[in-house]
Amino acid sequence: MVKLVINKEEGDIMNIKKLKEAEENFFIRYPGGFSNPLMQEIAKKHKAQKMVQLAQESFSAEKFDFPGEIVDSMGKIVSRSSIISLFEKPKFRDLVKVLSDNEKESLAHGLKEFLYGDQELGFNMMAGLMKEYKLAKWPLLTVFGIYHKPDVEAFVKPTTAKKVIQYFELKDIKYSPNPTYEFYKSYRDQINQMKKGLDTSLQVDNAAFCGFLMMSIEK
Repeated sequence: MVKLVINKEEGDIMNIKKLKEAEENFFIRYPGGFSNPLMQEIAKKHKAQKMVQLAQESFSAEKFDFPGEIVDSMGKIVSRSSIISLFEKPKFRDLVKVLSDNEKESLAHGLKEFLYGDQELGFNMMAGLMKEYKLAKWPLLTVFGIYHKPDVEAFVKPTTAKKVIQYFELKDIKYSPNPTYEFYKSYRDQINQMKKGLDTSLQVDNAAFCGFLMMSIEK
């Protein structure tokens, strides 16, 4: 059995048995895993590849010389994303319209730091500004990272995160409805650690991997 450990002193960081059972049941239910026709149909609905391409092009390093365009691109990502709720999309669209030039510069700088620099600083900058407009929501803060670096970053959907933590018994992590970088980093790191112990065909982008985890819980 694969041992998912942080180090020998800390021991297992989750319920390994449940994780391996989830893997086994997934392949029974969907032979071929994510290449199964049913899973491919689900993937098409989310247009993941197009969203990743859009994010990587929109948020390339040189684009950050133009904060207004970055914020406009953030609005496009949110509006086109299938993983952002219909309730949150218009609110973020309205936010983009009312931000001052200074606020747009601050939001764009926060995203740049999150993607390319001091990630904690960037997360806190975005969260702080969005909090002023009562929009510091987990999905809105993490959707840009999951599309820009899908193999590394994590998308935090409250219902999914809470269920994953509880069902797989993730240790040393407690969900916080108030977005904090401390929780984000811990959750992301554990998601990436979970992937390492499973079949290579499941070591895909983190949005799909979290989908696999949720399907396992619901099953």
